[in-house]
Amino acid sequence: MSSTTGSIAHSGSRVRRAAVVTHGKAETIGPALGRLEALAAGHGVELVFPEEEREKHDLPSADGDPASADLAVVLGGDGTMLRALTRFLGTRVPVIGVNFGRVGFLASMHPDELEDGLGRAFAGDFVVVELPTLEARVEGERRAAVNDVVVTSGALGRMVELVWSIGDEDLGRQPCDGLICATPSGSTAYNLSNGGPVLVWGLDAMAITFVAPHSIHVRPLVVPRNRDLTVTNQTPDVPAVVLIDGHKLTELGPDGRVEVGLGPQRTLLATLPERTFFRRYRETFGS
Repeated sequence: MSSTTGSIAHSGSRVRRAAVVTHGKAETIGPALGRLEALAAGHGVELVFPEEEREKHDLPSADGDPASADLAVVLGGDGTMLRALTRFLGTRVPVIGVNFGRVGFLASMHPDELEDGLGRAFAGDFVVVELPTLEARVEGERRAAVNDVVVTSGALGRMVELVWSIGDEDLGRQPCDGLICATPSGSTAYNLSNGGPVLVWGLDAMAITFVAPHSIHVRPLVVPRNRDLTVTNQTPDVPAVVLIDGHKLTELGPDGRVEVGLGPQRTLLATLPERTFFRRYRETFGS
């Protein structure tokens, strides 16, 4: 498999072991899990469940490391896909999804396509798209983000003033509610809802979008690798919160700063060959 961002590699090999990640309550996703178990048995595929999935579905303990799977199967929406992509980051396990959520942009098939779609995937009929991640650096700590890094006001209803720069070039001071730095896979989430650009899979770039900027001139930017973003909180009485994929990392007091750039790791998104980025885009956001 090529390491080039956005490259598509044909697997061809049959899946022998699949890890399972599910969304919601056990009673909600239970029927779909039963369908998956029956399908896997028919294809000779061993299902491996992370510990939290065993507890959720009251399954007995068993041997098998999810990181040793040939494929990870998600039964859920984009939030569950994000959780699975994060969990398997660095393992070389690609993640394929059946959408049991609302939007499901990252998923490859609808619920009624589970048997046919996953049957094809188990037979090796899927491709893998490599997508870049972000790396956030705060006070020596480094954290990877699959979707986005967000710097936002720590006080409800209060703006923050953020000084931002890219590389060594200062881009000024911006009063706003926050700032989003998104990957291509994350560009269709919070970034898009705030008017940010959609990044096509294959771009080795990140989108930078302000949330409710107090200016009519500031516009989103698309920034390539090795052009890192530095954000400094210049608000004297309001902390700025740094979120990694929606989870709080830290607070930035006055003069506190975070650096964000494209990271060394890549997520592996598995998909059926015909479920291209542009088909998903048309079906999700088209008229």
